[in-house]
Amino acid sequence: MLFFQGKQILSAIFDMDGTLFDTERLRFKTLKQASLEIFGKALSEDTLIGSLGLSATKAEALAKAHNGEAFPYAEIRKRADELELEYVRNHGVPIKAGLLEVLERLRKSGLTMAVATSSRRAIAEEYLINANVLKYFDITVCGDEVSQGKPHPEIFLKAARALNCQPGQCFMVEDSENGMLSAMRAEGQAILIEDIKPPAPEIKAGALKAYRSMAEFLADLSECVPDLGMPTLNDSFPASLNQFRVGIHGFGAIGGGYLAQVFSHWDGYTRPCEIIAATRSRLLRESVNAFGRYSVRYSATSFDQTLDNVRMIDMDDEDALIRMYTAAEIVGLSLPEQAIRNQAKVIAKGLLQRFERRGRELTLLIVLNKVGGAAFVRRHVQAELALLCAPAICDQVLEKTRFAETVVSRIVSKLTNNALVRQLRIKSQMFQNSLEDESALATKAPTPVPEYERLIGRFRPFAQTRSAMSQLHLILFNSEPDMPLYAERGSDLLERLRQVKTVPDITQIQVIKNRLWNGPHAIVAWYASLLGHDSIGQGMGDARVSELAERLIRQEVAPALVAEYPQMAEVVSRFADTFLERCKTSFKDPCARVGRDPLRKLQRNERIFSSIDLARRHGIQTPGLTLGAALAIHHALRGKDTKDLEAQAIRQVYLANDARVEAVLTHDGDYNGKRFPGLDPIRDAQLITAISGAFRQYPQRHAAKTLLMQVS
Repeated sequence: MLFFQGKQILSAIFDMDGTLFDTERLRFKTLKQASLEIFGKALSEDTLIGSLGLSATKAEALAKAHNGEAFPYAEIRKRADELELEYVRNHGVPIKAGLLEVLERLRKSGLTMAVATSSRRAIAEEYLINANVLKYFDITVCGDEVSQGKPHPEIFLKAARALNCQPGQCFMVEDSENGMLSAMRAEGQAILIEDIKPPAPEIKAGALKAYRSMAEFLADLSECVPDLGMPTLNDSFPASLNQFRVGIHGFGAIGGGYLAQVFSHWDGYTRPCEIIAATRSRLLRESVNAFGRYSVRYSATSFDQTLDNVRMIDMDDEDALIRMYTAAEIVGLSLPEQAIRNQAKVIAKGLLQRFERRGRELTLLIVLNKVGGAAFVRRHVQAELALLCAPAICDQVLEKTRFAETVVSRIVSKLTNNALVRQLRIKSQMFQNSLEDESALATKAPTPVPEYERLIGRFRPFAQTRSAMSQLHLILFNSEPDMPLYAERGSDLLERLRQVKTVPDITQIQVIKNRLWNGPHAIVAWYASLLGHDSIGQGMGDARVSELAERLIRQEVAPALVAEYPQMAEVVSRFADTFLERCKTSFKDPCARVGRDPLRKLQRNERIFSSIDLARRHGIQTPGLTLGAALAIHHALRGKDTKDLEAQAIRQVYLANDARVEAVLTHDGDYNGKRFPGLDPIRDAQLITAISGAFRQYPQRHAAKTLLMQVS
């Protein structure tokens, strides 16, 4: 039972063609083709639209009124049935977008359900079975089982009686004018889902509620059912699949280890029938496609989560990427900036082809650790679209595309290729051993077996293979357990996703996350490394490192953020707690990796110095952040990573200026094609002096507490 628009609803009765399924357009096509084959002339649009919702007898009378009494309607309809069934058997029933989510919500709310269709039972059941939705309906009432078709109320009244429900407590869901009249005359709670021909305004006004799409109905239903809330890590993915496909453009750590989980939880009632993921890694691609699934390991909770229905494609296969953008309902874009620049052209081609073929909206979930990431992607895609189509078409494509900015609340790492190959080697042997064991058992039968055993034996090798495969899972990612993905409000689809938390202004979340995590994370890595620790987790076991981490978060960065964004205090607290807890268990986070690229982390408006500016604006002292800048330079000077070109650049500046740390801090120049402005010697003189003092004292004083007192 649910309460909807002030009404108590116990049952739901659905029309089929045009309501459950997008078959009216298919029916028009097959009737035209059948009429052309048999009569030599296609049925007119007026005849086809006029017959919507009519019984077969009334539809035949209308066709003969338009084409003459000799018009062979019964023969044409039979041929159209054949053509339609042939299409459905080859391509499946075209299900209305959002239908399965609606049916799941209604069923989970305890409603009994029926189909009331003008179609014959033979066709209705084939369609319902083909679309795998017959399981939702307790009964079906078909056009060949009533004496009077729509707009007469007989079919809805018969369905309500069969459900033991009063018509006034039944949703009667329709798309056509005749169907609406039938529901209204039955005195049911008529729900209109518009299709090809909207009813006349006076009939539309008789609906309890009218919608332009099933998705709009779904949005209102969602307000009437309990909020499932953010899933926990151990929550199972929904068992029921919906008709949606989703895409992941960039199957790296975040794409494969986080976005795939977000999409698999979907709305908590259903999940996508397929996740299409693009990567350049042939090893990843072929491994996932061979297993048909993969797993993410959450070491902190000793939990492995398996994701299935994943199909991998090659990111260098332009046609495959375009097909992904055409087919998907939402695409998670998880690529670095330069890759987005390189992929903008194929994204534009995919959006254009989607617009030309489907004309439906697409949500692009932008996962880019950059304030203004969505605008950045849109700008590059728009530039490529301008080269592919006319300005008016370009505007329409962009209007149909929702560029949604996000903030990720977890850290994920991808296993190395060597680790993946080791897994494949071990599991390949396990798989072979399993098959050999089954084969040995099968050959031990000493006596003749019955015929059914011989027949079953034909299937046994396949069953053995499936059984052996089901015992194996491929770990591709290590992940922290934090669940929410923050996204900027603006896409209706995102409001339905259970693991997505939408906010009106994503910029504040981005600033909070970047300030609390990025700068302090690097500082902890630099300090732990200089004290001889290999990983963040090991370093946090050292009181000197953990004391610095607590100081950075609890006394400097978080208080400054709360002072700047008092309405976000709860979010700041959540991110602060998460960061410190995660550092304590980050044994797979090497200090060398986290501490790389110190030059960009020491820029005027980045990470460390922007946090210092914010804190001082609110009168908060920053000895920990000041020490962090000094530790960055120490880390660069001691570094042995030949791939860390930024550390090399710091060493060059330091040596070229007679070991003056002030020169590093105020260096203003281009490096590797990017501008790296340093501190201003006059405006930032006090800060430069404090950092220089901390830098010179570090070798003699390893205790964080002593150093913090020195630079306060």
